Amino acid sequence: MLLNEVDLRELSKLDTNQRRARLERVLAQLVSREGVILSTSERNRLIRRVVDDAVGLGALEPILNDHTVSEIMINGPETIYVERGGILERWDGGFASEEQLRLTIDRIVSTVNRRVDESNPMVDARLPADARLPRGARVNVVLPPLSLNGPVVTIRLFPVAVSLSKLIEWGSLSPIAAKLLEVCVQARLNIVVSGGTGSGKTTLLNALSSFIGDSERIITVEDAAELSLDQPHTVRLETRPANVEGKGAVTIRDLVRNALRMRPDRIVVGECRGGEALDMLQAMNTGHEGSLTTVHANSVLDALSRLETLASMSDVELPYEAIRDQVNSAIDIIVQLERDAEGSRRVTEVSFVASRGNTDYEVVPLGAWAREVDGGHFDYYPLPEALAKRLERFDADVRQWWVTK
Repeated sequence: MLLNEVDLRELSKLDTNQRRARLERVLAQLVSREGVILSTSERNRLIRRVVDDAVGLGALEPILNDHTVSEIMINGPETIYVERGGILERWDGGFASEEQLRLTIDRIVSTVNRRVDESNPMVDARLPADARLPRGARVNVVLPPLSLNGPVVTIRLFPVAVSLSKLIEWGSLSPIAAKLLEVCVQARLNIVVSGGTGSGKTTLLNALSSFIGDSERIITVEDAAELSLDQPHTVRLETRPANVEGKGAVTIRDLVRNALRMRPDRIVVGECRGGEALDMLQAMNTGHEGSLTTVHANSVLDALSRLETLASMSDVELPYEAIRDQVNSAIDIIVQLERDAEGSRRVTEVSFVASRGNTDYEVVPLGAWAREVDGGHFDYYPLPEALAKRLERFDADVRQWWVTK
């Protein structure tokens, strides 16, 4: 009935908001004409749901309009979970059928010229920013027979860039530790942000990147472009998956290698997760100081071991001692993040890598979160002499404001 009331060719010329407004008017007239007895709220809810199914993303529309949601997990047509403030909760609602869910999936992936079906049952893509997704989103789809729950969709909504001052306000970072990290970035120390899934690594990496000078040429390399740097001389690179024939993939390692040919002052890699770690370490050791990256690890020592393992995954066969030498020489600071049971994200440790050569890893804690029954506090420790001297070139008073306990 709705299709008989609208001119599809004229509708196709309108943008999304104009299209929704036109359909809402037509539906309101249809409901009135048919004499359906509904309350105002029921009428509005019916119209909104039909329009969502017609031109939007169906059951996802009300979730996307809820700005407290950071991630959406669809486990088949009837089960939707969302993440709010780091906590997972069941969403009250779902799709009417698997067919409707698949139609929504097709609409999502078609916006980035991708296809997902039984012959290509997995897709990972970045959605462009729009009015509902101010920073865009990353979507992952898995279809049967790979998924036994029916179509499974995970949508990570990229957050708006957050400053260090905002992290301090939220209690995620202490003011003195934030000031130290700011000086470390300005002093061109190589920094690794470590933590588990959803601990806030990319958010902190973005905040740290804001302290890079406007005169520097920055190359960012990401699997899905989440970073948002305001510096005028920033070049953003993003990976590309293989096409349906399995060709044309461009990996993070390809981009890191190419970034070295682009005359960067700093390289910021969204996450090291493979052989590109070796290229990143070599870049840090050959004139690209002040580079930043993240890695999945549960402690600062685990982060160093993880980088060593990732570097060994490259196609360059290096002895174990040579890789450890690269790690020790390249990394200066490791910032460890953690998400607790209540969903709070916090910097739990900032450490200086004191080991050199192919010796065992040695880290010197600069600050660490001390948990207590009624909360906790951040403890500070003396700056190693080698680190203090490097920082004093950019902040002569660093030893005065760095209060130790």
